[in-house]
Amino acid sequence: MEWTIYPLIAAIVGFVVGWMVNDRVQGSRVAGARALAEQIVEDARKEAETIREKAQLEAENEWHKARERFERETAHRRAEMERLEVRLLDQERKLDRKVDLLSRKEGELKERERVVQAKDAQLSELIREQVSQLERISGMTAEEAKALLMANLEQRAKQEAAYKAKEIKDRAIAEAEREAREIIGMAIQRYAAEQAVESTVSVISLPSNDMKGRIIGREGRNIRAFETATGVDVIVDDTPEAVILSGFDSLRREIARIALERLIADGRIHPARIEEVVKKTRQDMDKIIQEAGEQAAYEVGVHGLQPRLLYYLGRLKFRTSFGQNVLQHSKEVAWLAGIMAGELGLDEAMAKRAGLLHDIGKAADHEMEGSHTQIGMELARRYGEGPVVQNAVAGHHEGVPPTSVITMLVAAADAISGARPGARRETLESYVRRLEKLEELADSFQGVEKAYAIQAGREIRVMVRCDQVDDAQAEQLASDIAEKVQREVEYPGQIKVTVIREKRAVAYAK
Repeated sequence: MEWTIYPLIAAIVGFVVGWMVNDRVQGSRVAGARALAEQIVEDARKEAETIREKAQLEAENEWHKARERFERETAHRRAEMERLEVRLLDQERKLDRKVDLLSRKEGELKERERVVQAKDAQLSELIREQVSQLERISGMTAEEAKALLMANLEQRAKQEAAYKAKEIKDRAIAEAEREAREIIGMAIQRYAAEQAVESTVSVISLPSNDMKGRIIGREGRNIRAFETATGVDVIVDDTPEAVILSGFDSLRREIARIALERLIADGRIHPARIEEVVKKTRQDMDKIIQEAGEQAAYEVGVHGLQPRLLYYLGRLKFRTSFGQNVLQHSKEVAWLAGIMAGELGLDEAMAKRAGLLHDIGKAADHEMEGSHTQIGMELARRYGEGPVVQNAVAGHHEGVPPTSVITMLVAAADAISGARPGARRETLESYVRRLEKLEELADSFQGVEKAYAIQAGREIRVMVRCDQVDDAQAEQLASDIAEKVQREVEYPGQIKVTVIREKRAVAYAK
């Protein structure tokens, strides 16, 4: 029993001793931790104090720097203000001096104004006295003298204006002629026609001279039947292996040429066969005419023409004007107008189109009433051509006012094509009649003493009376005569009008 209690007591004593030791150990640990915490807090406080002092020093440095900058800027602005103040004071002093100077000048001007007014009054009085004296001396009132002076001034102004207008016109004409010669010369150089005048005969080659007898037929019945059917003269002469077809109608002559070549190739030549072949050839001519129109448009480079318009164009192949083939003439006009339009920066295609169709009315002048320009304009309108082409067709002979520069180019190209050497020929009767018409037209003007048509009708020289026409009026008279010639006379190319004014003084010594 006793041995059992002793271990228990020992255990209890051990537990108490262990707890006390443990308590002391824990107390020492708490004290150490407390001391460590106090040390950390003290270190943190010291570090915070250090940071605060450092921040305070930096703030003081920044404040000092900002203050120095402010003081420098303030000093700079103060100096600038002082300079501005000095300048303002200087400007103010200058303005004061100017105000004083203006005040003095104003006083001087007022004084001068009073002097001028006084002198003006004296001058007005002197003028009134002089006008009164002049009226007494001349016997005219001031209004009458003024009217006379204005009339003299008006006459003098008109004379000076006439001379000035003549000078300007001469200079403009010289410049325009120079440029026109350059453009037209270049156009003519770029285009050269192969044929000038259309022939009125066609030569048919024969395989042998025996064919001549077959063409003539027994007692000439074949040749008579052929001439009756075609309306063309057949000339059988001594020319070997050839006969000649003669006729002024190109279409009839072409029908006769094709028909005769077909008869020669066929070999059967008798009146019935002749009539049959001629009839068939006439029927085939529509196709030939259409192809001729299409070929002409292709050569010139004009596209989009209506088929019927191409047919009328092909008809021109068998139409002549003063011996010149109209289709060839139309192609020439198209090429020339296109070249000139290209040089002037205009629509070259439109100029070619208008030039090709400008004489289209001649293909239908036997079917419709009116001049070829009116008929041509109607055909152009009917078959869808635009206003530029219509105006060029109607106005290339100045029948209507031009609305486009292309109309003037077509007119110029038409004149060039018709006026070049060898292009046209006319009968002696019509030539003489045209010269007489030119002289009569010039003689119809007042002041004309005598007019002479020279250089084959290319120039009119007009002698005027010097007592009725002065130099300025002579210039106007030349323009009036030229305008009347353009309106009333048809001619190829251009006609020069020269007005000559001569004053002769004659005296006799006895």
